[in-house]
Amino acid sequence: MRLSLRLKVALALFAACVVLLVMQAIGIRVMAEGQEERLINAIIEDDMRNLLQSWRDEPGTLPPLDPKVGARVSAEGGAWFTLPPSLATLPEGVHEVMMDGHEVHLAVTHFGSERVVRAYDYSVYERHFKNGMNMLMFATALFALPTVWLAYWLSGLLVRQVGGLARQVKDLRSGAASAIDPASYDEREVAGLAEAVNDYHCRMAAMVEREKEFTANVSHELRTPLTRIRTSCELLEPVAGALDAKSRQRLLQIEQAAEDMHALVECLLALARDETGTVGPPVRLAELVGAIVERYAERLEKQAARIVVDVAADACIHANAPALGIVLSNLVDNALRHTEDGEIRIAYRDGTLSVDDTGSGIAADALPHVFERFYRAPGGRGDGFGIGLAIVKKICERCGWQIEVHSAEGAGTHVLLGLKGS
Repeated sequence: MRLSLRLKVALALFAACVVLLVMQAIGIRVMAEGQEERLINAIIEDDMRNLLQSWRDEPGTLPPLDPKVGARVSAEGGAWFTLPPSLATLPEGVHEVMMDGHEVHLAVTHFGSERVVRAYDYSVYERHFKNGMNMLMFATALFALPTVWLAYWLSGLLVRQVGGLARQVKDLRSGAASAIDPASYDEREVAGLAEAVNDYHCRMAAMVEREKEFTANVSHELRTPLTRIRTSCELLEPVAGALDAKSRQRLLQIEQAAEDMHALVECLLALARDETGTVGPPVRLAELVGAIVERYAERLEKQAARIVVDVAADACIHANAPALGIVLSNLVDNALRHTEDGEIRIAYRDGTLSVDDTGSGIAADALPHVFERFYRAPGGRGDGFGIGLAIVKKICERCGWQIEVHSAEGAGTHVLLGLKGS
């Protein structure tokens, strides 16, 4: 499933906002904790200076000596304080230690020859500080929630012109518009993209027009020699009885080839005019299939292959008969190319015409390319140019028919032509 550009931009903005908020909250917490420690140390240093000065003025106010640690020990406020012996060797300075589940600050200094230790319990203050930091983190998390809507709203502003360009490209493709106006876009990149789309559309339209013109011209020029061939065959019909059997067969083959070429020319003209999908009168499918199979009678005699037709006599469809004839003729021709001996079955069921053969099949790596122009699958017979199935695909697209090819090397080929839309 593809995500929309707006959703991707919204997710990117939301992720950026969350990262920035988290970084800001962590930065504030680290700075606040550092500032807290500096403030506590400043208070302790100020208190120790005042305390030392008072001891100089009144030596009798010194705290009592604790013989276990060899130091005079007191707590903030002058209360007696018992220092664990394990902390008796603390160096001079301010230290943070855990005592009875509390974080206690110990200031170690010297007063003359006396070692003095003073304890400060700021656990209540630090607990309030941590609660405040936790509230800050919680508020940051809550503040991140509105950024979801904000990111989606901003993404809509950022990609609205891309969405407008997409709509105009759709109008351009459907023929509702002739070009896109780059001046209607504020963003330089979107305007450049609109200009590129206009240029590409113009070049594609010109190429399609040249192709249609070329196809129409060639088809028109082929009509004249085909008309002469057909007329000559008609003029020879009265004297066909005087010809031997082999000559009459050749004359019929020439006439049939001219008819096939005429149908192909008409189909090419329809392709050039985008008229391939034109539906004519009901077509008796069994008669159409029979006529196509008859064209390959001589070829079937030379090969050990046989064609089985499984089409109901009363089966009728509304379709472009010449186009369907060309499609079916190419499918039968390709089946014969890959079936030296065996069976080719043509069947019609529930709007689907199938052409199955028991031939050599098509390799897996060649199967995706069978509808490409000038591509010839390995193992085929004959001297084709590889454009038959390309024409088949083009006709099916114009007529709205679904065509599928299933094959495996050595296991034959199964072609399905869906005519339900006909």
